[in-house]
Amino acid sequence: MCNILFMSKNLDILNQKLELIQWISSIDDVSIIEKIEDIRKNETVDWWTTISENEKNSIMKGMKDANEGKLSPHLKARKFYEKWL
Repeated sequence: MCNILFMSKNLDILNQKLELIQWISSIDDVSIIEKIEDIRKNETVDWWTTISENEKNSIMKGMKDANEGKLSPHLKARKFYEKWL
């Protein structure tokens, strides 16, 4: 049930985005376009600053492991986690 609600919410958001794209493409008023551009500039957030220290540490560990060649092939990981997939 939650999956259906999640998909429905995603479709609603997608429809809203498409409506906004259509509306923006029809705007001729430069001041409105500039206001939209200002919103975009002010709303851009670096995802790195929004995650927890644990998540950052986990990402950094993964990158370190990758740089050191400590990786497992996808097939091996899939076989290991198969029962949960």
